[in-house]
Amino acid sequence: MRTFECDYTEGVHPTVLAALTRTNMEQMSGYGFDPYTARAIERIKDACKAEDAAVTLLVGGTQTNMIALDLLLASFEGVISPETGHINVHEAGAVESTGHKVIALKSTDGVLDVDALEAYLSTFYADATHEHMVRPGAVYLTHPTECGTIYKKEQILRIRALCDRYEMKLYVDGARLGYALGCPENELSLSDLAALCDTFSIGGTKLGLLCGEALVFPKNAPKHLMSQVKRHGGLLAKGRVLGVQFDALFTDGLYEAIGKEAIRHARRIREVLIERGYPIAWESPTNQQFIILSDTEADALKKHVGFDLWGRADEGHWIVRFTSSWSTTDESVAELCNALPFRTALSDRF
Repeated sequence: MRTFECDYTEGVHPTVLAALTRTNMEQMSGYGFDPYTARAIERIKDACKAEDAAVTLLVGGTQTNMIALDLLLASFEGVISPETGHINVHEAGAVESTGHKVIALKSTDGVLDVDALEAYLSTFYADATHEHMVRPGAVYLTHPTECGTIYKKEQILRIRALCDRYEMKLYVDGARLGYALGCPENELSLSDLAALCDTFSIGGTKLGLLCGEALVFPKNAPKHLMSQVKRHGGLLAKGRVLGVQFDALFTDGLYEAIGKEAIRHARRIREVLIERGYPIAWESPTNQQFIILSDTEADALKKHVGFDLWGRADEGHWIVRFTSSWSTTDESVAELCNALPFRTALSDRF
């Protein structure tokens, strides 16, 4: 049975796996002091048009978010997140375990409401007792969001301006960044993120790597970055495992190609869902597509194809997610489409 539950159900992109196999018996220094890691970092800096950037390679997304924010924030500071943000909902309090409160604000389909952000900051500093409160020291965003939606450049510019006004840092979690960059509606490039963010991540785990996230500090890296990463348990002895993979991912346009191909498959899935009468939960231009199914429909469909139950739309309906990825093929999409019946009955609401 085919599954579209997430973008990390398979192992490794063949090109990346071949690179790991080819270099397997080479002897290299540890902790990232190997030629492949050095070359991968240079390739990432070139892609970001940020020659002075500091780049560190980490294993997973939660680890990356926790390290990035702990390095950006003072001990008495918290981080503002959309209410649907990964650090607020799906990371088991990892950021808060470092002593930094997550301050959740209103979002619309995953996108932080910039007016709500401005209102919160204005109200916070208007309070005469704000020195007794957790100071907002950073803003956390994901691009794309948990809902597959993306930010417009104008929104990021407004958030950057608020960060500058209130002396906050801006961090963009790019665990699925390649899928945002691969869709035609996207207005942000790697170089834009390098220009506008204090730090951001480039996810590899969901883009065909066995594991790996690149954390980019475009301008001012924390002092003693390697020691800081080590202290957080993020330094791999066999750093080559990450370096070889990112070197392959950023060679010959593979990173960009993976994103674009996944978006092509997602568009086909979306077309078929709409043709067959399934209500779309919200507009997502990226590799995650969300529809609404009744409990009966979900139970029947899961016998033929795998998907993710994202959450309740109401008592009798699920929001369901279908995700394309680096490993999706035309054949697997065709199988999904064949498994989707035409919808013949709609509830009063859906």
